[in-house]
Amino acid sequence: MAELETLASGFGLIEGPRVDDQNRLYFSDVTNGGVYRRSPDGRIETLIPKRRGVGGIAINETGGIVCSGRNLIYFDEATRTSRELFSQWEGKPLKGINDIQPDIEGSIYCGTLEFDPFSNRKPIPGSLFRVDPDGKVTKLWDGIEVTNGLGFSPDRKLLYHSDSGTRAVWVYDVLPDRSVKDRRIFFKLPQGIPDGLAVDAAGGVVVAVPEAGEIMRIKPDGTLDKRIKVPATMVTSLTFGGPGLEDLYIVTADNSEDKEKKGTVFRMRADIPGLAVPKSRFR
Repeated sequence: MAELETLASGFGLIEGPRVDDQNRLYFSDVTNGGVYRRSPDGRIETLIPKRRGVGGIAINETGGIVCSGRNLIYFDEATRTSRELFSQWEGKPLKGINDIQPDIEGSIYCGTLEFDPFSNRKPIPGSLFRVDPDGKVTKLWDGIEVTNGLGFSPDRKLLYHSDSGTRAVWVYDVLPDRSVKDRRIFFKLPQGIPDGLAVDAAGGVVVAVPEAGEIMRIKPDGTLDKRIKVPATMVTSLTFGGPGLEDLYIVTADNSEDKEKKGTVFRMRADIPGLAVPKSRFR
């Protein structure tokens, strides 16, 4: 097992980790509600107290954050107010948005959920959208069973997308107009399901794997590089941060070494630094 440092615990299902320029870690509690921020000194503050279902967070260039949930919002930290960015499509309210990923233009790529993923119901496929800072929303793809982690390759020509219902990470080609084409399987997991993901500086895709209690690094050619066990069964997401993006933060919904710790935030040293995630540009 990798050498992991415990940074926080006692939460429910932790999701959406992101690290800002001040090395502060943002994360959400999907089941109990709330968006939180951990400072390097260990202090944890509540930014949004009751928002539930937040699967994705983006650091915003002019301050604040963008986060998912039943809809997509911009949270202005200065005023402690939220503004809806994307809440309906073709006149119908959204049921939910999971992981999100900014691009270099400051837009947000996000996947929608059409059913409750915690139920025993058969998945109702959702879609992939792009939400631009000027308010324009573009549907990019349909038929995603259970949308999860998103991330761009270093050259931004590929978009990786965890589809938990298919137990695979998929990849799209990103066109110059920022639409996508040729969705295809990038990696089929040998165990567990893919959840959140992050891309490293060498183009590897690092995936959180619930059920298997581990993270997997997939090489750019789509072959498995390594598997790292984590002391939790439900390993939900991860992100890079710290000086040189050499720290890997891993979040979970449980703790197999100490059940009382519940959802836990871990940190480990990464063999390969992470790829910087762009900031969103909403106001």
